[in-house]
Amino acid sequence: MLGYKTNKGSCLCGDSLELIQTLDDGSVDLFFTSPPFALQRQKEYGNLDQDDYINWFCSYAESIYRKLKPSGSFVVDLGGAYQAGLPEYSLYQFKILLNYCEKYNFKLAQPFYWHNASALPAPIEWVNKRKLRAKSSVDTLWWFCKDPFCKANVSNVLVPYSDRMKKLLQNPNNFVTEDNLLRPSGHVMGLSSWSKDNGGAIPANMLQIPNSESNSRYLKLCKELQLSSHPARFPSALAAFFIKFLTTRDDLVVDIFSGSNTTGEVCEKLGRRWISFELSKEYVANSSLRFAQDKESAKKYYQQILQGDFIALPSEADLLDL
Repeated sequence: MLGYKTNKGSCLCGDSLELIQTLDDGSVDLFFTSPPFALQRQKEYGNLDQDDYINWFCSYAESIYRKLKPSGSFVVDLGGAYQAGLPEYSLYQFKILLNYCEKYNFKLAQPFYWHNASALPAPIEWVNKRKLRAKSSVDTLWWFCKDPFCKANVSNVLVPYSDRMKKLLQNPNNFVTEDNLLRPSGHVMGLSSWSKDNGGAIPANMLQIPNSESNSRYLKLCKELQLSSHPARFPSALAAFFIKFLTTRDDLVVDIFSGSNTTGEVCEKLGRRWISFELSKEYVANSSLRFAQDKESAKKYYQQILQGDFIALPSEADLLDL
């Protein structure tokens, strides 16, 4: 087997549809992944036509369901796409959703949306050239589960209070009146509901996370070794949100399309066990740079993996970027 392992997990090279069968049934707390998107033009990392893509991605459903714990979750990041040659938005994401829920018995816990404010204007034909559409900067993330009461704790992903809320918490009597205690629904809120400090606000299901990484250890080492970084990385903060939200320490997280292995790095930092699958030997070798201390160790790991070795890497959490 080609790949590498750390203290908390392992990255394996191979067909994820086959590798997923090596997992124990009912063993996974969270599948978190971002598969190659169904795009109009062929990309370096591979993609299928939209109709074929739906059938291909649905071929994973039964295995994921079987390997997932009853309390587990499956979160998948799907980018938008247009029909070939037309300014008509594809329904492939929604067809996948309906297939997974109606045919394979998954429940939709909640849809999430990732807004990447740093996204470039696309698709070029309809946005830049013909000016017929606004740029696409939002990905859909379907949060699937077996049981609607699956493991989750939104208190683990609270966001900072607004400045106004901070002022209210300091002096609630200056902000609260009889008028705003009475809500439009007719419900009357007590003063304690307004003035309790919960450590942060409950996040929305629209996640505002720029994908503008530029100075991470991974990118720095890629540059120093003159290697191309993976062309479709999602930000660490996106993976961290769902891993914190849906798992606890030592839970098992699996990424079946790991690419540059952002998921594995985040899990290592957060103390979760992890397994990553990636078809490309080059990307597996490349992803080992996330766990390298310096240029020399990065070069050694990269070369050993390309030669077909399965190696053990140090996993010092303080070296990892998050």
